[in-house]
Amino acid sequence: MRIPPVGTARPAEMIGDVPTLITDADDPRVADFRDLVSGDRRPGTPRGTGPVIVEGVPAVQRLLASPYRVRAVFGVPGRVGALDLPDDVPAYEADKWLLSEIIGFRLTRGVLASADRRPPTALDELLTGPDPAAPRRLAVLEALNDAENLGSIARSAVALGVDGLLLDPRCADPLYRRSVRVSMGHVLALPFAVLGEWPGGLDRLHEAGYLTVALTPADDAVDLTSLDPREHPRTAVLLGAEGPGLTAQAQAAARVRARIPMREGVDSLGVAAAAAIAFTLLR
Repeated sequence: MRIPPVGTARPAEMIGDVPTLITDADDPRVADFRDLVSGDRRPGTPRGTGPVIVEGVPAVQRLLASPYRVRAVFGVPGRVGALDLPDDVPAYEADKWLLSEIIGFRLTRGVLASADRRPPTALDELLTGPDPAAPRRLAVLEALNDAENLGSIARSAVALGVDGLLLDPRCADPLYRRSVRVSMGHVLALPFAVLGEWPGGLDRLHEAGYLTVALTPADDAVDLTSLDPREHPRTAVLLGAEGPGLTAQAQAAARVRARIPMREGVDSLGVAAAAAIAFTLLR
C-alpha cells in the first residue's frame, strides 16, 4: 500500500487503496461521467468545454503521464484498484449496471477518467517547438469534423513522429471523448493549435520555414514519393474531411499538391489511412 507523506490526508473518496463504492446514480461525486452520449458537448454548454473524458486502462495510464490534471477515475470493481493512481486522485467504482446507467452506455473498457481541459497551444509555440533549429512536422486539418477520424490521425501522428496538429475553426474537438478513445489517449500527448484565419493563415507556416503539402487524389498532383523529406526538414501535411477532401482554396494556398500513388481503379483512401501513409513517407 502506498503511504502518503506525513501531514497529507488521503482523499475521502479512497479508503486505503480501495475506491469508494457508488450506489446511487445521482451521486454528485460522479457528475463528470453522467450522460456521456449527448454528443461533443453537454446540453446547454459551448463546444470544447467541460472535462476531458478518457476510456480504458491504457488511455487512463497515458492521461496520468500527461500534463492534464486528473479530476476523478470511475469504473467497475477491480479495474480502478488495479491502476497506480496518485494519492490525490478521487477514485470510485460501481457495478457494471449502475455504471452503464450513469454514463448512458455499456462500457466495455471497464474504467473512465475525467481531467481538466488545457487550452490550445499558442500558434507560434506550435510552429517553433522547443528547439527552433530542429526538424519539425505538423498535420494540418481542414473541416475534419469526424471525431473518430481525428482521433485516428492523432494516434498515427504520435506513432510516426508528427509534432503537433493545426486545426481550422471547423474541425472537431480533439479532446472530445470519442477522439480521445480512438487515439488510445495519445492525443493527450500531442500539442494542437487553431488557425483562425483559413486558409490565409497558412502563410504563417511558410514564414516559419514549412513546406505545406496538400494531399489530394487529383491526377495533376505530384507523386508524394517524389518529395524527399531530407530536403524539407519542416513539413506540414494538409488533410481534408472524409469525402470532400481539401477545398480548392486550401490546395491553392499550399506550396505543393501531392497524391499517394495507388492501384488503378482506386480513386482515394480514407483520410486516416491517407494521413498515416503521408506521415510515413515524409518522415
